[in-house]
Amino acid sequence: MRILPVALAVVLGLAACAPTTPVATAPSKFVPTYYEARTDSGPNGEPIEIKAVKTAYLNERTMRTTVPYNGPESAGSIVVDPYARLLYYVQAGGMAERYGVAVGAAGKNFAGNGTIARKAAWPSWTPTQNMVNSQPELYGSLKGGMKGGPDNPLGSRALYLYQGGRDTYYRIHGTLDPSSIGKATSAGCIRMFNQDIIDMFDRVPNGTPVHVRTRSESVRYEGPVVESPEGYALPANQTPATTSEMAPGVSPVESAVQG
Repeated sequence: MRILPVALAVVLGLAACAPTTPVATAPSKFVPTYYEARTDSGPNGEPIEIKAVKTAYLNERTMRTTVPYNGPESAGSIVVDPYARLLYYVQAGGMAERYGVAVGAAGKNFAGNGTIARKAAWPSWTPTQNMVNSQPELYGSLKGGMKGGPDNPLGSRALYLYQGGRDTYYRIHGTLDPSSIGKATSAGCIRMFNQDIIDMFDRVPNGTPVHVRTRSESVRYEGPVVESPEGYALPANQTPATTSEMAPGVSPVESAVQG
């Protein structure tokens, strides 16, 4: 029995914390095999169906892609760029697996180095006391926690970032809303397609180093980005002239995720 109606589950989703050549958009009626529907084992061994990612949500910035990597991090590291809305899993030989991510307000509350010290499949989730106090009608019934499953805002998997042995409350996790990948969201940390976070979960061991970029690092390694009419963060030199470039002080991305 599901805990929440679908509409409430979507609201909660907002509150939770490879081909070698990228394509502009996925071809019509084509979904790469790694984004197809699958059946996963739930927290109690029950089957959970994960839907295929729609082609409308797949583009050069959101699809899992192998790319050259020009940052200083060593192979085996995870690099999160919340401003370009990208995550890299650095590989040997100057390459990396690049994933598109959605970034919530909490996704910019931390920068620097940490370590993956905990991993969870179909993780449980508990709203913060501030969330319960500010919206008791929505979160009051969940103050004791919400078990993992298809309605949980952390999705199919979660990686927990620690620093100095302490939980930073920075999460890399799945999502209830695959249409948000590549965009800014009002709340949460770093979200991935459920298929992508499962891929990361299976490949990334505890102890993996993580670097979360600052805005200046993002500009240094990715160049300036702009907000497209659809809400994606794109390289400034690849977007229509009608799209306004982000100012160095306050960006449309920051405005969106802090709203």
